[in-house]
Amino acid sequence: MTRNSTDPTDRHWTGMVPVDDTALAVTDTGGPGTPVIYLNGQFATQGYWRRVIAELGTERRHITYDERARGRKSKRSADYSFEAAVRDVDAVLAARGVDRALLVGWSYGAFVAAHWAGRNPDRTVGTVLVDGAFPHDWLDEAMEQRIRKQFRQWGRLLPLLRPTGLTPRMNAEQMADSNIEIGVISRERELGPVLDGITGPVRYVVASGASLGSRGDEQERIRRSLDAVTARNPNIRISAKVAGNHGAILRKDFRAVAGAVREVTALGRG
Repeated sequence: MTRNSTDPTDRHWTGMVPVDDTALAVTDTGGPGTPVIYLNGQFATQGYWRRVIAELGTERRHITYDERARGRKSKRSADYSFEAAVRDVDAVLAARGVDRALLVGWSYGAFVAAHWAGRNPDRTVGTVLVDGAFPHDWLDEAMEQRIRKQFRQWGRLLPLLRPTGLTPRMNAEQMADSNIEIGVISRERELGPVLDGITGPVRYVVASGASLGSRGDEQERIRRSLDAVTARNPNIRISAKVAGNHGAILRKDFRAVAGAVREVTALGRG
């Protein structure tokens, strides 16, 4: 692990954390407050969280990072699987000397947060899931073909945007495979038991309307699957249903996300 300070807890730190065959760009604000680790959308970067972090202020220790091949600095890998993303949470927390943390995940990161919390109940203060981790069977053969076609079309633009850090250093096929894999993980029979087994406090912040690539009311139908989840597990509640859509929620509704973090922090302490 490369670093720019010698104390992992009291100072702002940025550096690279090695894991498997790659290395991840990590930022840690330091400080004595509850550690909060932020898990990005599928191809997003840690910068998306800046408004949430600013709203929460310095009372918490904020840890962000760019997943494999995302952002400007995180390195490429031979493994972009969901399980690799879950392992990366362990690697970042271990590198920063954090044993117990509050997880905040948006979109793809919400699935990662839910799985990590379910597997590590004693290490989880609580979990905030931002418009993701809805158990719904949305992936079928037609949807898989639609996803592959969409990423092939976008693939022409990816090389132009990569130097900015706005798109991952993955090819169109790798990105499509990742998107399809999350469709499998989203299935009720797969994700439902994970959510049912979480024993710590979980709060959802739910967006409205469509998301990139969705059609009609597809996204709202997916979100309605949450009703059965909250009915089965009393630890899981909806903190807010906001007006912003999936892509804009961290920009427009950051106060709602911060509010859910405060709520879960209080419950986790209790």
